[in-house]
Amino acid sequence: MATKTARFVCQQCAAVTAKWAGRCESCGAWNSISEEALPESTPKGLSARKGRTITFVPLEGERTVTARKKTGIEEFDRVAGGGLVAASALLVGGDPGIGKSTLLLQVTAKMAAGGARCAYISGEEAIDQLRLRAARLGLAKSPVSLAAATSVRDIVTTLDQGAPFDLVVIDSIQTMYIDSIESAPGTVSQVRTCAQELVRLAKRRGFCVVLVGHVTKDGQIAGPRVVEHMVDAVLYFEGERSHQFRILRGVKNRFGATDEIGVFEMSDKGLGEVPNPSALFLGEHDSSVSGGAIFAGIEGTRPMLVEIQSLLSPSALATPRRAVVGWDSARLAMIMAVMESRCGLALAGNDVYLNIAGGLKINEPAADLAVAAALASSLSGAPVPEKTVIFGEIGLSGEIRAVSHAQARLKEAAKLGFVHAIVPKRRARSAEKNRKDGETGLKTTEIAHLQDLLALFDAPPRRPSGPTPDRNGRAHG
Repeated sequence: MATKTARFVCQQCAAVTAKWAGRCESCGAWNSISEEALPESTPKGLSARKGRTITFVPLEGERTVTARKKTGIEEFDRVAGGGLVAASALLVGGDPGIGKSTLLLQVTAKMAAGGARCAYISGEEAIDQLRLRAARLGLAKSPVSLAAATSVRDIVTTLDQGAPFDLVVIDSIQTMYIDSIESAPGTVSQVRTCAQELVRLAKRRGFCVVLVGHVTKDGQIAGPRVVEHMVDAVLYFEGERSHQFRILRGVKNRFGATDEIGVFEMSDKGLGEVPNPSALFLGEHDSSVSGGAIFAGIEGTRPMLVEIQSLLSPSALATPRRAVVGWDSARLAMIMAVMESRCGLALAGNDVYLNIAGGLKINEPAADLAVAAALASSLSGAPVPEKTVIFGEIGLSGEIRAVSHAQARLKEAAKLGFVHAIVPKRRARSAEKNRKDGETGLKTTEIAHLQDLLALFDAPPRRPSGPTPDRNGRAHG
Protein backbone atom coordinates (compact mmCIF):
# COMPACT_ATOMS: atom_id res chain seq x y z
CA MET A 1 0.00 0.00 0.00
CA ALA A 2 1.31 3.44 -0.90
CA THR A 3 2.19 5.73 2.00
CA LYS A 4 0.42 9.07 2.15
CA THR A 5 2.84 11.98 1.76
CA ALA A 6 0.40 14.90 1.82
CA ARG A 7 -2.72 16.08 3.57
CA PHE A 8 -5.36 18.74 2.92
CA VAL A 9 -5.76 21.49 5.52
CA CYS A 10 -8.29 24.33 5.71
CA GLN A 11 -6.48 27.66 5.96
CA GLN A 12 -9.33 29.19 7.97
CA CYS A 13 -10.01 26.66 10.74
CA ALA A 14 -7.08 24.20 10.36
CA ALA A 15 -9.41 21.23 9.78
CA VAL A 16 -7.70 18.25 8.10
CA THR A 17 -9.47 16.30 5.33
CA ALA A 18 -8.52 13.22 3.36
CA LYS A 19 -9.03 14.86 -0.03
CA TRP A 20 -9.46 18.26 -1.56
CA ALA A 21 -12.87 19.91 -1.56
CA GLY A 22 -14.12 23.29 -2.66
CA ARG A 23 -15.86 23.99 0.66
CA CYS A 24 -14.66 23.18 4.18
CA GLU A 25 -17.21 21.08 6.08
CA SER A 26 -16.03 22.44 9.45
CA CYS A 27 -16.21 26.22 8.98
CA GLY A 28 -18.01 26.51 5.63
CA ALA A 29 -15.28 28.60 3.95
CA TRP A 30 -14.91 28.30 0.18
CA ASN A 31 -11.58 27.66 -1.60
CA SER A 32 -9.71 27.54 1.72
CA ILE A 33 -8.39 23.95 1.53
CA SER A 34 -4.82 23.51 0.32
CA GLU A 35 -2.44 20.59 0.14
CA GLU A 36 0.40 20.36 2.64
CA ALA A 37 3.21 17.82 2.89
CA LEU A 38 3.32 15.54 5.89
CA PRO A 39 6.36 15.70 8.17
CA GLU A 40 8.99 13.02 7.58
CA SER A 41 8.41 11.33 10.92
CA THR A 42 5.28 11.45 13.02
CA PRO A 43 5.45 10.65 16.76
CA LYS A 44 3.59 7.45 17.56
CA GLY A 45 3.04 8.23 21.23
CA LEU A 46 4.64 9.18 24.52
CA SER A 47 5.62 5.67 25.48
CA ALA A 48 8.85 5.69 23.45
CA ARG A 49 10.64 8.07 25.83
CA LYS A 50 10.16 8.63 29.50
CA GLY A 51 9.55 12.23 30.61
CA ARG A 52 11.01 13.97 33.64
CA THR A 53 9.07 14.61 36.84
CA ILE A 54 7.67 18.11 37.28
CA THR A 55 7.67 19.92 40.63
CA PHE A 56 4.52 21.33 42.20
CA VAL A 57 4.58 24.46 44.37
CA PRO A 58 1.88 26.06 46.58
CA LEU A 59 -0.32 28.81 45.21
CA GLU A 60 0.97 31.33 47.74
CA GLY A 61 4.67 32.16 47.61
CA GLU A 62 7.25 34.70 46.57
CA ARG A 63 6.92 36.12 43.09
CA THR A 64 9.09 38.37 41.00
CA VAL A 65 7.44 41.61 39.94
CA THR A 66 8.72 42.60 36.52
CA ALA A 67 8.81 46.31 35.80
CA ARG A 68 7.03 47.36 32.64
CA LYS A 69 9.01 49.07 29.92
CA LYS A 70 7.42 52.28 28.71
CA THR A 71 7.42 52.80 24.97
CA GLY A 72 7.11 56.57 25.21
CA ILE A 73 3.75 56.51 23.38
CA GLU A 74 1.13 56.76 26.12
CA GLU A 75 -1.81 55.60 24.00
CA PHE A 76 0.06 52.40 23.08
CA ASP A 77 1.14 51.85 26.69
CA ARG A 78 -2.48 52.26 27.84
CA VAL A 79 -3.71 49.46 25.58
CA ALA A 80 -0.74 47.23 26.47
CA GLY A 81 -1.65 47.52 30.15
CA GLY A 82 0.78 50.24 31.22
CA GLY A 83 3.81 49.27 29.15
CA LEU A 84 5.53 46.23 27.67
CA VAL A 85 6.29 43.24 29.86
CA ALA A 86 9.56 41.38 29.38
CA ALA A 87 9.30 37.88 27.84
CA SER A 88 5.82 38.63 26.49
CA ALA A 89 4.29 38.25 23.03
CA LEU A 90 1.83 40.64 21.40
CA LEU A 91 -0.18 40.11 18.22
CA VAL A 92 -1.24 43.27 16.33
CA GLY A 93 -3.81 42.91 13.53
CA GLY A 94 -5.56 45.34 11.23
CA ASP A 95 -6.73 46.03 7.70
CA PRO A 96 -4.14 46.60 4.96
CA GLY A 97 -2.89 50.18 4.91
CA ILE A 98 -4.47 51.09 8.25
CA GLY A 99 -1.07 52.00 9.77
CA LYS A 100 0.20 48.93 11.65
CA SER A 101 3.75 49.15 10.33
CA THR A 102 3.83 52.92 10.85
CA LEU A 103 2.69 52.60 14.47
CA LEU A 104 5.18 49.85 15.34
CA LEU A 105 8.05 51.66 13.64
CA GLN A 106 7.25 54.71 15.76
CA VAL A 107 7.11 52.52 18.90
CA THR A 108 10.49 50.90 18.23
CA ALA A 109 12.08 54.25 17.36
CA LYS A 110 10.71 55.87 20.53
CA MET A 111 11.96 53.03 22.73
CA ALA A 112 15.35 52.97 21.00
CA ALA A 113 15.72 56.71 21.54
CA GLY A 114 15.18 56.06 25.26
CA GLY A 115 18.06 53.60 25.46
CA ALA A 116 16.30 50.30 24.75
CA ARG A 117 17.71 47.79 22.29
CA CYS A 118 15.10 47.32 19.57
CA ALA A 119 14.94 45.36 16.33
CA TYR A 120 12.50 45.65 13.44
CA ILE A 121 12.43 42.62 11.13
CA SER A 122 10.33 42.96 8.00
CA GLY A 123 9.33 40.23 5.61
CA GLU A 124 7.32 42.55 3.38
CA GLU A 125 9.59 45.53 2.77
CA ALA A 126 13.22 45.98 1.81
CA ILE A 127 15.68 47.95 3.93
CA ASP A 128 15.53 50.95 1.59
CA GLN A 129 11.74 51.04 1.87
CA LEU A 130 11.94 50.98 5.67
CA ARG A 131 14.50 53.79 5.66
CA LEU A 132 12.32 55.83 3.32
CA ARG A 133 9.36 55.48 5.68
CA ALA A 134 11.54 56.34 8.69
CA ALA A 135 12.77 59.50 6.93
CA ARG A 136 9.19 60.55 6.17
CA LEU A 137 8.27 60.08 9.82
CA GLY A 138 11.35 61.95 11.04
CA LEU A 139 12.86 58.80 12.63
CA ALA A 140 15.87 58.31 10.38
CA LYS A 141 18.41 58.88 13.17
CA SER A 142 16.78 56.52 15.68
CA PRO A 143 19.11 53.65 16.74
CA VAL A 144 16.80 50.85 15.56
CA SER A 145 18.31 47.62 14.18
CA LEU A 146 16.65 46.85 10.83
CA ALA A 147 16.57 43.56 8.95
CA ALA A 148 14.70 42.10 6.00
CA ALA A 149 14.26 38.35 6.47
CA THR A 150 11.60 35.66 6.17
CA SER A 151 13.37 32.54 7.45
CA VAL A 152 12.50 31.88 11.08
CA ARG A 153 15.55 29.63 11.40
CA ASP A 154 17.82 32.57 10.50
CA ILE A 155 15.90 34.97 12.75
CA VAL A 156 16.05 32.64 15.77
CA THR A 157 19.78 31.99 15.26
CA THR A 158 20.49 35.73 15.07
CA LEU A 159 18.38 36.73 18.07
CA ASP A 160 19.82 33.91 20.18
CA GLN A 161 23.32 35.40 20.01
CA GLY A 162 24.80 38.18 22.10
CA ALA A 163 22.90 40.42 24.47
CA PRO A 164 19.10 40.05 24.23
CA PHE A 165 16.97 42.76 22.69
CA ASP A 166 14.29 44.59 24.65
CA LEU A 167 11.78 44.65 21.77
CA VAL A 168 11.58 42.71 18.51
CA VAL A 169 8.93 43.44 15.87
CA ILE A 170 8.12 40.78 13.24
CA ASP A 171 6.27 42.28 10.26
CA SER A 172 4.46 40.09 9.44
CA ILE A 173 3.96 36.56 10.74
CA GLN A 174 2.21 35.51 7.50
CA THR A 175 5.42 36.12 5.51
CA MET A 176 7.62 33.96 7.74
CA TYR A 177 8.44 30.34 6.97
CA ILE A 178 10.31 27.34 8.38
CA ASP A 179 12.14 25.24 5.82
CA SER A 180 11.28 21.96 7.58
CA ILE A 181 7.59 22.40 6.59
CA GLU A 182 6.83 21.89 2.93
CA SER A 183 4.05 24.43 2.54
CA ALA A 184 3.85 28.04 1.42
CA PRO A 185 4.25 30.93 3.87
CA GLY A 186 0.94 32.03 5.34
CA THR A 187 -0.56 28.55 5.56
CA VAL A 188 -1.90 27.22 8.83
CA SER A 189 1.12 25.00 9.52
CA GLN A 190 3.65 27.71 8.74
CA VAL A 191 1.92 30.44 10.76
CA ARG A 192 1.38 28.19 13.77
CA THR A 193 4.93 26.81 13.81
CA CYS A 194 6.62 30.16 13.15
CA ALA A 195 4.66 31.88 15.90
CA GLN A 196 5.42 29.06 18.32
CA GLU A 197 9.18 29.26 17.67
CA LEU A 198 9.30 33.04 18.03
CA VAL A 199 7.21 33.08 21.21
CA ARG A 200 9.33 30.30 22.70
CA LEU A 201 12.51 32.27 21.97
CA ALA A 202 11.06 35.45 23.50
CA LYS A 203 10.13 33.59 26.69
CA ARG A 204 13.58 32.05 26.95
CA ARG A 205 15.62 35.16 26.14
CA GLY A 206 13.38 37.59 28.04
CA PHE A 207 12.53 40.09 25.30
CA CYS A 208 9.14 41.32 24.11
CA VAL A 209 8.12 40.20 20.62
CA VAL A 210 5.39 41.91 18.61
CA LEU A 211 3.91 39.90 15.74
CA VAL A 212 2.02 41.73 13.00
CA GLY A 213 -0.91 39.71 11.61
CA HIS A 214 -2.93 40.15 8.45
CA VAL A 215 -6.71 40.05 8.68
CA THR A 216 -9.34 38.35 6.55
CA LYS A 217 -12.27 40.05 4.84
CA ASP A 218 -14.32 39.36 7.97
CA GLY A 219 -11.89 41.38 10.10
CA GLN A 220 -10.38 38.36 11.89
CA ILE A 221 -6.64 37.75 12.06
CA ALA A 222 -5.71 35.35 9.25
CA GLY A 223 -4.36 31.94 10.13
CA PRO A 224 -5.22 29.53 12.95
CA ARG A 225 -6.88 30.89 16.07
CA VAL A 226 -4.33 29.00 18.14
CA VAL A 227 -1.90 31.88 17.50
CA GLU A 228 -4.15 34.20 19.48
CA HIS A 229 -4.06 31.70 22.35
CA MET A 230 -0.26 31.47 22.28
CA VAL A 231 0.39 35.20 22.64
CA ASP A 232 -0.15 37.26 25.79
CA ALA A 233 -2.05 40.13 24.19
CA VAL A 234 -4.06 40.64 20.99
CA LEU A 235 -4.47 44.20 19.71
CA TYR A 236 -6.60 45.29 16.75
CA PHE A 237 -5.77 48.48 14.86
CA GLU A 238 -8.98 49.72 13.29
CA GLY A 239 -10.52 52.78 11.71
CA GLU A 240 -12.29 54.07 8.63
CA ARG A 241 -10.17 55.08 5.66
CA SER A 242 -12.31 58.20 5.20
CA HIS A 243 -11.46 59.38 8.75
CA GLN A 244 -8.09 60.38 10.11
CA PHE A 245 -8.73 58.69 13.45
CA ARG A 246 -7.30 55.25 14.25
CA ILE A 247 -8.30 53.09 17.21
CA LEU A 248 -5.94 50.58 18.82
CA ARG A 249 -8.19 48.16 20.72
CA GLY A 250 -7.09 45.41 23.09
CA VAL A 251 -9.25 42.27 22.87
CA LYS A 252 -6.99 40.06 24.98
CA ASN A 253 -4.39 41.02 27.57
CA ARG A 254 -2.92 38.82 30.27
CA PHE A 255 -1.22 41.81 31.89
CA GLY A 256 -3.96 44.46 31.74
CA ALA A 257 -7.57 45.33 31.09
CA THR A 258 -9.29 44.15 27.92
CA ASP A 259 -11.35 46.41 25.66
CA GLU A 260 -8.92 49.24 26.38
CA ILE A 261 -8.46 51.61 23.46
CA GLY A 262 -5.86 54.09 22.31
CA VAL A 263 -6.78 56.85 19.88
CA PHE A 264 -4.41 58.12 17.17
CA GLU A 265 -4.71 60.66 14.40
CA MET A 266 -3.16 59.90 11.02
CA SER A 267 -1.18 62.69 9.34
CA ASP A 268 1.66 63.05 6.83
CA LYS A 269 4.08 62.81 9.77
CA GLY A 270 2.70 59.49 10.98
CA LEU A 271 0.36 58.69 13.84
CA GLY A 272 -0.13 61.30 16.54
CA GLU A 273 -1.58 60.61 19.97
CA VAL A 274 -5.01 61.93 20.93
CA PRO A 275 -4.94 62.33 24.72
CA ASN A 276 -8.51 63.68 24.90
CA PRO A 277 -10.55 61.85 22.24
CA SER A 278 -13.89 63.03 23.64
CA ALA A 279 -13.15 66.66 22.76
CA LEU A 280 -11.95 65.59 19.32
CA PHE A 281 -15.03 63.51 18.51
CA LEU A 282 -17.34 66.32 19.65
CA GLY A 283 -15.47 69.13 17.90
CA GLU A 284 -18.04 69.50 15.10
CA HIS A 285 -21.20 68.77 17.07
CA ASP A 286 -24.08 71.20 16.42
CA SER A 287 -26.60 71.10 19.25
CA SER A 288 -29.21 73.07 17.28
CA VAL A 289 -29.74 70.31 14.71
CA SER A 290 -32.19 67.51 15.41
CA GLY A 291 -31.19 63.86 15.27
CA GLY A 292 -28.00 64.09 17.32
CA ALA A 293 -27.37 62.88 20.88
CA ILE A 294 -24.20 62.79 22.99
CA PHE A 295 -23.47 59.40 24.51
CA ALA A 296 -21.18 58.98 27.52
CA GLY A 297 -19.54 55.60 26.99
CA ILE A 298 -16.78 53.51 28.53
CA GLU A 299 -14.01 51.97 26.45
CA GLY A 300 -11.99 49.71 28.74
CA THR A 301 -11.23 51.99 31.70
CA ARG A 302 -11.52 55.25 29.73
CA PRO A 303 -14.75 57.27 29.66
CA MET A 304 -15.43 58.69 26.21
CA LEU A 305 -18.10 60.97 24.80
CA VAL A 306 -19.23 60.49 21.20
CA GLU A 307 -22.03 61.84 19.06
CA ILE A 308 -24.75 59.52 17.79
CA GLN A 309 -26.43 60.84 14.65
CA SER A 310 -29.70 59.63 13.15
CA LEU A 311 -31.79 60.58 10.16
CA LEU A 312 -35.36 59.47 9.40
CA SER A 313 -37.02 60.11 6.08
CA PRO A 314 -40.27 58.77 4.58
CA SER A 315 -39.55 55.68 2.49
CA ALA A 316 -40.98 54.95 -0.94
CA LEU A 317 -39.83 51.32 -0.72
CA ALA A 318 -41.89 48.36 0.39
CA THR A 319 -39.09 47.49 2.82
CA PRO A 320 -37.62 50.66 4.34
CA ARG A 321 -33.84 50.93 4.44
CA ARG A 322 -31.85 50.51 7.65
CA ALA A 323 -28.24 51.74 7.40
CA VAL A 324 -26.03 51.57 10.50
CA VAL A 325 -22.37 52.64 10.79
CA GLY A 326 -20.46 51.94 14.00
CA TRP A 327 -23.22 50.15 15.91
CA ASP A 328 -25.14 46.86 15.97
CA SER A 329 -27.95 46.84 13.40
CA ALA A 330 -29.83 44.12 15.32
CA ARG A 331 -29.89 46.27 18.44
CA LEU A 332 -31.21 49.21 16.43
CA ALA A 333 -34.09 47.05 15.20
CA MET A 334 -34.86 46.05 18.80
CA ILE A 335 -34.93 49.66 20.03
CA MET A 336 -37.19 50.72 17.15
CA ALA A 337 -39.58 47.89 17.98
CA VAL A 338 -39.70 48.98 21.63
CA MET A 339 -40.32 52.61 20.64
CA GLU A 340 -43.18 51.58 18.35
CA SER A 341 -44.92 49.07 20.61
CA ARG A 342 -44.33 50.72 24.01
CA CYS A 343 -44.34 54.41 23.11
CA GLY A 344 -46.54 54.56 20.02
CA LEU A 345 -43.99 56.15 17.67
CA ALA A 346 -44.47 55.62 13.94
CA LEU A 347 -41.04 54.48 12.73
CA ALA A 348 -41.84 51.55 10.45
CA GLY A 349 -42.48 53.55 7.29
CA ASN A 350 -39.24 55.54 7.43
CA ASP A 351 -35.74 54.96 6.11
CA VAL A 352 -33.46 55.00 9.16
CA TYR A 353 -29.79 56.00 9.04
CA LEU A 354 -27.64 55.78 12.17
CA ASN A 355 -24.01 56.87 12.41
CA ILE A 356 -21.40 57.06 15.16
CA ALA A 357 -19.50 60.26 14.39
CA GLY A 358 -15.72 60.01 14.01
CA GLY A 359 -15.58 56.41 12.82
CA LEU A 360 -15.71 54.90 16.32
CA LYS A 361 -17.41 51.55 16.91
CA ILE A 362 -19.61 51.14 19.99
CA ASN A 363 -20.49 47.74 21.43
CA GLU A 364 -21.95 48.38 24.89
CA PRO A 365 -25.75 48.36 25.47
CA ALA A 366 -25.46 51.57 27.50
CA ALA A 367 -25.84 53.45 24.20
CA ASP A 368 -29.49 52.33 23.84
CA LEU A 369 -30.94 55.42 25.48
CA ALA A 370 -28.81 57.82 23.42
CA VAL A 371 -29.85 56.03 20.22
CA ALA A 372 -33.50 56.29 21.20
CA ALA A 373 -33.07 59.99 21.93
CA ALA A 374 -31.46 60.56 18.52
CA LEU A 375 -34.28 58.68 16.76
CA ALA A 376 -36.99 60.56 18.65
CA SER A 377 -35.26 63.87 17.95
CA SER A 378 -35.03 63.14 14.23
CA LEU A 379 -38.68 62.06 14.09
CA SER A 380 -40.05 65.07 15.96
CA GLY A 381 -37.65 67.69 14.60
CA ALA A 382 -36.84 68.89 18.12
CA PRO A 383 -33.13 68.82 19.01
CA VAL A 384 -31.86 67.17 22.18
CA PRO A 385 -31.41 69.77 24.95
CA GLU A 386 -28.08 71.57 24.66
CA LYS A 387 -25.05 70.34 26.67
CA THR A 388 -26.82 67.10 27.61
CA VAL A 389 -25.30 63.63 27.79
CA ILE A 390 -27.38 60.45 27.75
CA PHE A 391 -26.68 56.83 28.66
CA GLY A 392 -28.73 53.82 29.74
CA GLU A 393 -29.85 50.38 28.62
CA ILE A 394 -33.37 49.77 27.31
CA GLY A 395 -35.32 46.61 28.12
CA LEU A 396 -37.97 45.03 25.93
CA SER A 397 -40.78 46.42 28.06
CA GLY A 398 -39.39 49.93 27.70
CA GLU A 399 -37.77 50.11 31.14
CA ILE A 400 -34.42 51.89 31.52
CA ARG A 401 -31.77 49.75 33.18
CA ALA A 402 -28.76 50.99 35.10
CA VAL A 403 -25.26 50.64 33.63
CA SER A 404 -21.81 50.37 35.17
CA HIS A 405 -19.31 53.21 35.73
CA ALA A 406 -22.01 55.88 35.85
CA GLN A 407 -19.91 58.18 38.00
CA ALA A 408 -16.94 58.04 35.62
CA ARG A 409 -19.20 58.89 32.68
CA LEU A 410 -20.63 61.91 34.50
CA LYS A 411 -17.19 63.17 35.53
CA GLU A 412 -15.97 63.04 31.93
CA ALA A 413 -19.04 64.96 30.78
CA ALA A 414 -18.58 67.61 33.48
CA LYS A 415 -14.93 68.01 32.49
CA LEU A 416 -15.98 68.84 28.91
CA GLY A 417 -18.52 71.48 29.98
CA PHE A 418 -21.79 69.54 29.94
CA VAL A 419 -24.41 70.65 32.46
CA HIS A 420 -27.23 68.12 32.11
CA ALA A 421 -27.35 64.32 32.07
CA ILE A 422 -30.22 61.94 31.36
CA VAL A 423 -29.47 58.72 33.22
CA PRO A 424 -31.30 55.58 34.43
CA LYS A 425 -32.99 55.68 37.79
CA ARG A 426 -30.40 54.60 40.31
CA ARG A 427 -30.92 51.90 42.85
CA ALA A 428 -30.88 52.96 46.49
CA ARG A 429 -27.51 51.38 47.22
CA SER A 430 -25.99 52.82 44.04
CA ALA A 431 -27.35 56.30 44.74
CA GLU A 432 -25.90 56.25 48.26
CA LYS A 433 -22.48 55.24 46.90
CA ASN A 434 -22.55 58.02 44.31
CA ARG A 435 -23.31 60.60 47.00
CA LYS A 436 -20.26 59.43 48.92
CA ASP A 437 -18.09 59.70 45.83
CA GLY A 438 -18.92 63.42 45.51
CA GLU A 439 -21.06 65.47 43.22
CA THR A 440 -20.06 66.01 39.61
CA GLY A 441 -21.84 69.33 39.27
CA LEU A 442 -24.21 68.07 36.56
CA LYS A 443 -27.97 68.33 36.77
CA THR A 444 -29.14 64.75 36.40
CA THR A 445 -32.57 63.64 35.26
CA GLU A 446 -33.32 60.07 36.27
CA ILE A 447 -35.87 58.21 34.15
CA ALA A 448 -37.37 54.76 34.63
CA HIS A 449 -39.16 54.27 31.30
CA LEU A 450 -38.62 55.22 27.68
CA GLN A 451 -41.78 57.36 27.69
CA ASP A 452 -40.14 59.60 30.29
CA LEU A 453 -37.38 60.36 27.79
CA LEU A 454 -39.80 61.38 25.03
CA ALA A 455 -41.55 63.80 27.40
CA LEU A 456 -38.32 65.81 27.73
CA PHE A 457 -38.35 67.05 24.13
CA ASP A 458 -39.74 70.46 23.31
CA ALA A 459 -41.90 69.19 20.43
CA PRO A 460 -43.98 66.04 20.94
CA PRO A 461 -43.20 63.20 18.51
CA ARG A 462 -45.70 62.28 15.82
CA ARG A 463 -47.83 59.36 16.94
CA PRO A 464 -49.81 56.95 14.78
CA SER A 465 -53.56 57.23 14.68
CA GLY A 466 -55.56 54.79 16.76
CA PRO A 467 -55.12 53.47 20.29
CA THR A 468 -51.81 54.18 22.00
CA PRO A 469 -50.25 51.52 24.22
CA ASP A 470 -49.11 52.47 27.68
CA ARG A 471 -45.83 51.39 29.27
CA ASN A 472 -47.32 47.99 30.12
CA GLY A 473 -48.34 47.32 26.51
CA ARG A 474 -52.12 47.76 27.08
CA ALA A 475 -53.94 49.81 24.42
CA HIS A 476 -55.96 52.84 25.39
CA GLY A 477 -58.26 54.78 23.08
